[in-house]
Amino acid sequence: MKRKINVFKMLPVGLLLGILFTALGGRAAPPELITVDQQGKGDFTSIQAAINSVRAFRGEQAVRIWIRKGIYHEKIVIPTYIENIELIGEDAIHTKIVFNDYAGKQVDCPDERGDLTLGTFSSYTLLVRGSRVLIKDLTIENAAGPVGQAVALHLEGDQIALVNCRLLGFQDTLYLGKSGARSYFFDCSISGTTDFIFGPGIAFFQQCRILSLRNSYVTAAATPQGQKYGYVFEQCDFVAADAAVDKVFLGRPWRPYANTVLVDCTLGAHIVPEGWNEWKGDSLFPDKHKTVFYAELGSKGAGALNLSKRVEWSHQLPEKKRDIYKLDRVLGDWNVKKMITP
Repeated sequence: MKRKINVFKMLPVGLLLGILFTALGGRAAPPELITVDQQGKGDFTSIQAAINSVRAFRGEQAVRIWIRKGIYHEKIVIPTYIENIELIGEDAIHTKIVFNDYAGKQVDCPDERGDLTLGTFSSYTLLVRGSRVLIKDLTIENAAGPVGQAVALHLEGDQIALVNCRLLGFQDTLYLGKSGARSYFFDCSISGTTDFIFGPGIAFFQQCRILSLRNSYVTAAATPQGQKYGYVFEQCDFVAADAAVDKVFLGRPWRPYANTVLVDCTLGAHIVPEGWNEWKGDSLFPDKHKTVFYAELGSKGAGALNLSKRVEWSHQLPEKKRDIYKLDRVLGDWNVKKMITP
């Protein structure tokens, strides 16, 4: 009796992937799937363990980590060598990553600086250093409460997209931590008190809900000199948590070349008529209002009833400038729509 030979077992992995790619009509192969389930019905019970199992520098072969409903009390890192990865929750409301670190907290294990006292940049719940990362249908929360700086999501990688996610915190909820690094937020809810969207990165927020929990400042961009874009908000709703929140600024400059632009956004009555704040009292950068770029185009709602009262160093853009702030112009060669389309 002749022994059957499995030819496919003899082929190199790269050739097999090429055959699959051709069979799919040139479309990319479906991502490898890893399941996280706290009840033990998946591949792992923790998200970090699933990330740790992913092979480094995978190139174009994506990995999808499917996270079943539950509250995952974890402090998570996606390192630089993990790229082309997806974190997909079963349900944005009921699939949560929660931790409670904050700046000034004493810890038993030193942070990456060798310090036993956490700083703002080590207070994160989720730190993403890898590039080409999709995060979808998840809640990411820093549950430390109103104790000062406490980051929920800290981004350093390039081409990071969030879809239908909730970012919950108080001060410094979302840190866009690397100049030139691009991120995209679609249909997300981001809540906080002071400077809860901050840092030097490039970010495009589309159809998001920006929820102020207290009277303070929404953004604190630190756009470096020469970087064309900072934060662009398109068709976003700026809302207040309750009636007690009635004096909120759209932003103040953390650094002198802060760049924030709103396009066709709806502003609640909690947004003050002057719109923007110059951050007085910064002895290192005393005249930031002279170099920042804060602008709006098509703002509407109770917070935009009298745009003539905006601070004189901000801008109301004409229609001819609209194309400059379109998604593809801001994100450049990154085709984010391809990335987020199933």
